[in-house]
Amino acid sequence: MANDNNVCPGTLLEISRLIRGCLQQGCVVDIERLGQFRRTEGGGYQFVPLLRPRVFLAYTVEDAAKVELLHQALLAHDIEPWLDRCDLLPGQNWPRTIEKAIEMSDFFVACLSRNSVLKRSVFQAEMRYAMDCARRLPIDSIYFIPARLEECPVPLPIKQNVQYVDLFPSS
Repeated sequence: MANDNNVCPGTLLEISRLIRGCLQQGCVVDIERLGQFRRTEGGGYQFVPLLRPRVFLAYTVEDAAKVELLHQALLAHDIEPWLDRCDLLPGQNWPRTIEKAIEMSDFFVACLSRNSVLKRSVFQAEMRYAMDCARRLPIDSIYFIPARLEECPVPLPIKQNVQYVDLFPSS
């Protein structure tokens, strides 16, 4: 018998035992991008949610160096960026992990460049998936943020509906 999340009750029991055991040993249990379970002074437990904004950074491999600088700048401003090079673990199902990270992010930043807008790549699929996710949000929500890394065309469907930002110096 499974619950609504398709996880066997025995598995949930094992997970809760594991978390409780770690907490009893004085460890902090980090639930990826959601928060932490911690032991309180009174011997109980509390969950401390992650309150920093979560930002998914989408880019093409040719722009990795520029996006790494953006990643570092976001970290310095207490924002939680998600970058495949830093956040994907060996052995993870990367397509599903990326979709999950897009879904869980507060913002999706599409890093546009001459490379990314013209190239057939995973970047294009990530943008489409993020636009589908944005359709589920209230109409005036800010979620999908196009950011030009250099002078380049902005794809028409984006340009017609969403304001973009330039992350390069103007002349």
